[in-house]
Amino acid sequence: MAAHVGPGPRPEETERRIRANDREYNSQFNYANNYIKTSKYTVLTFLPLNLFEQFQRLANFYFLCLLVLQLIPAISSLTWVTTAVPLIGVLLLTAIKDAYDDYQRHTSDSQVNTRLSKVLRGGRLAEERWAEVQVGDVIRMENDQFVAADVLLLSTSEPNGLCFIETAELDGETNLKCRQCLPETAEMGQNDSLLGTFDGEIACETPNNLLNKFEGALAWKQKRFPLDNDKILLRGCILRNTQWCYGVVIFAGKDTKLMQNSGKTKFKRTSIDRLLNFIIIGIVFFLLSMCLFCMIACGIWETLTGQYFQVYLPWDKLVPSEPLGGATVIALLVFFSYAIVLNTVVPISLYVSVEVIRFAQSFLINWDEKMYYEKTGTAAKARTTTLNEELGQIEYVFSDKTGTLTQNIMTFNKCSIAGKVYGDIIDETTNEILEVTENTPTVDFSGNPNYEPDFKFYDGTLLDAVRQNNTDVHNFFRLLALCHTVMPEERNNKLEYQAQSPDESALVSAARNFGFVFKERSPNSITIEVNGQKEMYELLCILDFNNVRKRMSVILRRKGQLRLYCKGADNVIYERLKEDRGDMKSKTQEHLNKFAGEGLRTLCLAVRDLDEVFFNNWKHRHQEAALSLQNRDEKLDAIYEEIERDMTLLGATAIEDKLQDGVPQTIANLALAGIKIWVLTGDKQETAINIGYSCQLLTDEMIDIFIIDASTFEEVESQLVKYRESIRSVSNHQVPTAVSIVTFRWDQHSESEYQRGQSIDDSENGGSFALVINGHSLVHALHPQLEKLFLDVASQCKSVICCRVTPLQKAMVVELIKKNKKARTLAIGDGANDVSMIKAAHIGVGVSGQEGMQAVLASDYSIAQFRFLERLLLVHGRWSYYRMCKFLRYFFYKNFAFTLCHFWFAFFCGFSAQTVFDPFFISVYNLFYTSCPVLALGIFDQDVNDRYSIMYPRLYSPGHFDLLFNKKEFLRSALHGFFTSCVLFLIPYGTYKDGVSPKGHVLSDHMLLGSVVATILVIVVTAQIAMDTSYWTMFNHVTVWGSLTFYFALQFFYNFVIHGAYVGSLSKAMSEATFWFTTVLTVTVLMIPVLAWRFYFVDVKPTLSDRVRLKQRLAQLRSRQSQDVLRTPSARRTRRSIRSGYAFAHQEGFGRLITSGKIMRKLPRSNGGDFFFPSFSNHGGPSNLGGVPTHME
Repeated sequence: MAAHVGPGPRPEETERRIRANDREYNSQFNYANNYIKTSKYTVLTFLPLNLFEQFQRLANFYFLCLLVLQLIPAISSLTWVTTAVPLIGVLLLTAIKDAYDDYQRHTSDSQVNTRLSKVLRGGRLAEERWAEVQVGDVIRMENDQFVAADVLLLSTSEPNGLCFIETAELDGETNLKCRQCLPETAEMGQNDSLLGTFDGEIACETPNNLLNKFEGALAWKQKRFPLDNDKILLRGCILRNTQWCYGVVIFAGKDTKLMQNSGKTKFKRTSIDRLLNFIIIGIVFFLLSMCLFCMIACGIWETLTGQYFQVYLPWDKLVPSEPLGGATVIALLVFFSYAIVLNTVVPISLYVSVEVIRFAQSFLINWDEKMYYEKTGTAAKARTTTLNEELGQIEYVFSDKTGTLTQNIMTFNKCSIAGKVYGDIIDETTNEILEVTENTPTVDFSGNPNYEPDFKFYDGTLLDAVRQNNTDVHNFFRLLALCHTVMPEERNNKLEYQAQSPDESALVSAARNFGFVFKERSPNSITIEVNGQKEMYELLCILDFNNVRKRMSVILRRKGQLRLYCKGADNVIYERLKEDRGDMKSKTQEHLNKFAGEGLRTLCLAVRDLDEVFFNNWKHRHQEAALSLQNRDEKLDAIYEEIERDMTLLGATAIEDKLQDGVPQTIANLALAGIKIWVLTGDKQETAINIGYSCQLLTDEMIDIFIIDASTFEEVESQLVKYRESIRSVSNHQVPTAVSIVTFRWDQHSESEYQRGQSIDDSENGGSFALVINGHSLVHALHPQLEKLFLDVASQCKSVICCRVTPLQKAMVVELIKKNKKARTLAIGDGANDVSMIKAAHIGVGVSGQEGMQAVLASDYSIAQFRFLERLLLVHGRWSYYRMCKFLRYFFYKNFAFTLCHFWFAFFCGFSAQTVFDPFFISVYNLFYTSCPVLALGIFDQDVNDRYSIMYPRLYSPGHFDLLFNKKEFLRSALHGFFTSCVLFLIPYGTYKDGVSPKGHVLSDHMLLGSVVATILVIVVTAQIAMDTSYWTMFNHVTVWGSLTFYFALQFFYNFVIHGAYVGSLSKAMSEATFWFTTVLTVTVLMIPVLAWRFYFVDVKPTLSDRVRLKQRLAQLRSRQSQDVLRTPSARRTRRSIRSGYAFAHQEGFGRLITSGKIMRKLPRSNGGDFFFPSFSNHGGPSNLGGVPTHME
């Protein structure tokens, strides 16, 4: 690759070349440094960039043009201040909000960039900030620390250059993964001088987002070494179970795989914003057409009439004296004059008000105590203030699994041993199974010196069976203590386990608490302690776990007895059992079905006694298969099949992958609200399906669960076509559902919508499908040729689970739905692997959980628990949407009512652009007289309270179909305003046209008419908002009635104290009975039709919202007596299931590491036994088996 010198633009990389500890050499390539930047502005760029962004908004640019027009004296009929003040106010408010948002981003960037890491400088370790780390630097990382950049592992504290990492930030998985450096570099250990002079040259791939792939080569000491993913530590990983390690930085900052997967930050706008832009364009055209009409009418009037009145109304000096030319010029000037006079039809205060309402709604979310999580002291937080109403229109929720739906804590919950279930708590009087609550007493394990205080089990009969030396129970726990790949570790004189998966950890931990303590292991021995007595076993072979085998076994020898212990999926184990013990098998199967029905993860345990002759013969053939160079895996599987058969069933374990509190209820309620839920997880298929059942995304009542797991394009296509046909054949034979999902106005007889659990007809629940698709299949399903077919199948399924997906695939699935379904999407996750999905969705929600803060930092809203999503959407989202729609409908109404009065007046003033109102009134109408009541409505109004919003999830559905504000609703508001302005102007005009007071005073002057129309206008729009308000708070009372009072106070202050032009007009009018009669008549004419219309629809065609509001009022009238509410489905329904509950978050490879001795810190002590130490074959496979020990303990 040609070197690039100088600070110019970075060329397109084709290959990356790095020389360790040589900054000068690496600097020529202009590689990205480790500085992370998510902020948009700096102090210098803020003003120009922010103003440029704001003037991209159509309305802001429109008002800027208007301001320029108002500065031209010949056409301006209003002072420029009327536009300048609100425009500057809008720009200033938005700028302050943007500055605050960007300050938050700067702060979070600074926190990451100022973390410290140890870097080698001149053979010595120096502490430097993450931002200063560069490509080619050698850095030291220590246990439980985050990795600062993508590094090539050079040396570690563990034997054979091994190190263990947790990749939760990258893929959501918390099980440990193993990495191993080159033996040649591992020799440098932690010798800083050797590492400081390390000058290896690395040639590798360019930055990309593939987490599981790395290609490169290291040239060092005249040798080339191939590099792969097993030698790389990625930024975002945490070092575990490894004291220290050294690595050379390959990718830094924005080039790291974590940042490459984080997706681009997009400017998010709500659908109401987009609709508003369309409406504003429509209003501008309407304004121009009114101006055009007035221009033509003015030209005609000046030609026919105006030219003869030049003595009274002289033409301007600009205007030619010739009649036709003069009338034309006047008409052209009047066009612009009317553009200024009627500009309030596009109100700048609309945007100010929208921002204020959204800002206030964000605080209501932040202050909601019902979304505060006391355990961690975390409140919900609206991290953006521009998307609140979109929360009320979500159609698809894309959720991560680990840490979002689950707590990622595995607990040993129940088990079946020799056909008997343990773990259920039985009520002695009724013989019923009791639900476990916080107050349920736990079994006391304190008699065991190795017990764990956190371990909880509720059924004391199991511990009694252990103490009574029940052989079946002892064999069961002995298997759990022996058959695994867990590593023991002493920390602070306390035994701790490092497990490759949380499942293994839970099982070994359970055995430990019941008195079967796994103490230590060497490559060829396992030591356990049973009720205080040490037992040492010779480890002859580990038959490792993999996704195809779905089981793992160990072969052990103790006191001359050979035994195989095996655990795995129920269907796999049952195929390999002896023919006898049919009764126990059927009982255990029944228990397995019960466990699966409760959403527990099950494993079956079996044992087989072996004889020496058979084993030695098998061992010989096993070695041959392990050393085979062709089809090794197939040969090993066949060999494993020979020995893993004729086993005896011991029982089954049931582990709970603990769901977060309230997850099933939340999912059930969101589904009733018409929201589709897709789970996108990096976890295995079995685990994902199991959690699907736990949280009731999947149910046994479903017609079918489609699993797409093919590896090729053609196979995936054929699976999708087959499933599409299945759906079609079922839907052709099914009776249509009784309730239409799209309907919002219900007929009189559909009372069932009141019943919480019956909002959707049961037939839909029973006749639904689910889809489970694997990551490698998803690659093909997202291909342009297949995506329509995939979408067709997926959109007809009630729930979709995508497993083994990469962070970028998550984002692609979200984009697919956005693009093809035009649906509003929400993504929720808690790890860095969810960031790209969170950024891609219309709304991103971060769960502040176990996996760091990346998801929260990238999100629009953050919550502490998944269950708060229900309240965020069904309460705050729905209210925000409801309030914003109501606000907009009223806002357009009051502005049309106000502005069009000028249009009607034009017919009586020769289309001269004379205003009917005082210019001061025009300036402050939207700012002071009518702004506060509508803000109070937009912030506090609610049709039903929070309890009923959650109780009746179907209230959420109007947002899906834009029912509360759309083009039709806008036209209705505009026509209402049009009619109001007509009545408002014509009744007073008719009254005062030739009006004379009883004292003979002439009342037909322009100023008096203007004052009367203005006053009635304020009274009418205030009466209208009083009718529109459904929920009265102190703020509503103060703003509504205060606005009226303030109008009269300000009018008198302005006219009498400041001596405005209209001084005395209003007070003169109000002193006459004519004014009061006119006001009552106008208000009555305008209010009666509105009241009649509303009463008719509430009585004859009530919406679900109207009904629930009535129910709420009746409940309040009945002294708030407690209502009988149908419960949502309980978290743990007892039901039988015929599916397998197997799930095991494990991967192959650890068995090989254990038996090779590579994973061991120290070689085994003799401890009274001279065990054979097996050699490790370079060809992989399990341990080679050799000689027999001379004696056993």
